[in-house]
Amino acid sequence: MTNLVHISAEIGTSHGGNMEKACQLIDAAVAAGADSVKFQWVYAHEILHPNTGLVNLPGGAIPLYERFQQLEVSAAFFQETRDYARSKGCQFICSPFGLQSLEELAALAPDAIKIASPELNHQPLLHRLAEIRRTQASQGQTPVPVILSSGVSTLADIEGALNILADERLSHRSGPIESGNGSYRCPQLQGITLLHCITAYPAPAEEYNLRVLQNLAGIFGVEVGVSDHSLDPQLVPVLAAACGARFIEKHITLSRETDGLDDPVALEPQQFAQMVAQVRRMEHPIKNYGCQCGSSLIIEEMEEKYSRETVQAVLGNGIKRLAPSEQANYGYTNRSIHVLRDMKQGEILTEDTIAILRTEKVLNPGLTPEHLPTITGAVLKRDIEAGQGVLWHHLI
Repeated sequence: MTNLVHISAEIGTSHGGNMEKACQLIDAAVAAGADSVKFQWVYAHEILHPNTGLVNLPGGAIPLYERFQQLEVSAAFFQETRDYARSKGCQFICSPFGLQSLEELAALAPDAIKIASPELNHQPLLHRLAEIRRTQASQGQTPVPVILSSGVSTLADIEGALNILADERLSHRSGPIESGNGSYRCPQLQGITLLHCITAYPAPAEEYNLRVLQNLAGIFGVEVGVSDHSLDPQLVPVLAAACGARFIEKHITLSRETDGLDDPVALEPQQFAQMVAQVRRMEHPIKNYGCQCGSSLIIEEMEEKYSRETVQAVLGNGIKRLAPSEQANYGYTNRSIHVLRDMKQGEILTEDTIAILRTEKVLNPGLTPEHLPTITGAVLKRDIEAGQGVLWHHLI
């Protein structure tokens, strides 16, 4: 019987650029029962500015930009990991972070392209991805599936991203299409899965507000899932399945003691296998008794295991809001417009002097990406330091 929930093992950059370790991680994910593995195609210059600040690692604090540079690998690395994953019967998913990595990733024909939460508002990236999918459809190919993560975002942010990706030319059928949770999704959103996410590391399980999944599915007409950064192997994933998640992503690592950026919040292989086993076990009530009745049975069982108070806190009220743990990061984790070098009053902002970057540590956020066409060609009214975000007061 086909699994109800797709489970993806987020390897990210935990491989550290080592192919042997990457294959070990794939082996661990496959042995644990994952349907896919997900990597991150990192080019530091696509993500942030060198002046963005420091990150604390076991060996001491180093510039975050430098740490991302250490994670850069060649296209051949991803081709080899893709082929190895597929040889093990596992799908290959990867996240690009800019136009260069997107083009190179698309050329490898991955099983899906994942847009991470901070890139939800990277409009040039989304427009190019939509164009790639249109081209594939026009050539008679099935457009590459897209997984869109929505941490540290508002409903308006999600709507903006989906409006870019949605295109009736991508539809091969007319009329509504029934999704796995019994709702209906628009033809132009075929192949798009929206993941609810809390962008905090680790994310407090009680902030996940999993009842929002059904609301997101109803509002946007897409399949929904969860990208889980909480530490418990089962609490959020199992309850997410009960709330209609059809895709669950969780980080995997060979050891939480290693130096990968996300290793402290990842599951070790035995924990990952436990999560998969519990999600698979919880699929049966939904398949046998239907979504509503099956979900109620799962929730009751989880309340016996974790307590009613804990489970109800994780389920939340279903209203989409920024979680308390991510409110301070809004605008800093998301993309905004930054200058690449020191610029003086009277200079013109050009494509070579500005970029859409994450702000992260010590810099100030700039205008959101939709303003890029407006400010390109504008004249600075005051000096601005390299890496800082461009704001209206710099131009008016």
